[in-house]
Amino acid sequence: MVFYFLSEVISPPVTLFMGIDKYENEDLIRWGWPEDVWFHVDKMSSAHVYLRLKAGQTIDDIPSAVLEDAAQLVKANSITGNKVNDIEVVYTMWSNLKKTQGMEVGQVGFHKDKEVRKIKVAKRINEIVNRLNKTKKEEHPDFRAEREKRDRLEREDKKRLLREQKEKEKEEVKRKEEEAELRSYGTLMKSSNMEYYDQGNDSDDFM
Repeated sequence: MVFYFLSEVISPPVTLFMGIDKYENEDLIRWGWPEDVWFHVDKMSSAHVYLRLKAGQTIDDIPSAVLEDAAQLVKANSITGNKVNDIEVVYTMWSNLKKTQGMEVGQVGFHKDKEVRKIKVAKRINEIVNRLNKTKKEEHPDFRAEREKRDRLEREDKKRLLREQKEKEKEEVKRKEEEAELRSYGTLMKSSNMEYYDQGNDSDDFM
């Protein structure tokens, strides 16, 4: 089961989601999307919250208000973090999450620490948490099927773009050939390159 929350601090709103337990978190770690941004309370047990970016967006494009919503959500869903002030929430792209043998279920590391961002949370803001909780919905998605569908559509899109590029290249070659043919024809038609023949009657008159 996955919980979905609507962050309405921007328009259009964005969706935050998290697994109900460590096993759902494990599935999200395994079958997440490259467009997903992962949030977690630093150095404490907490929920794994995700934000799915749109195509072309980067982690730097996340509005500060959305970051605050995500940070408040993971803090509120941390047994220890919810009770203390002045915590830090870490976030990074899904592709930077590293899973190795020996790690417990739901536990992750990072491929590159320098790609991990942090946001400080001074205290729980009930207004934000209550607002998000009012939008909460429960669903039972098939993470693997959704990821495989996403990858298939991406492959099809790349193939389509490749076909379009090849067609453009063919059209460009044809255009250049036609221009070269016209230039060649124009050269042949220049008066300086033409021969004239006088076909007048120069013969003697005969009786």
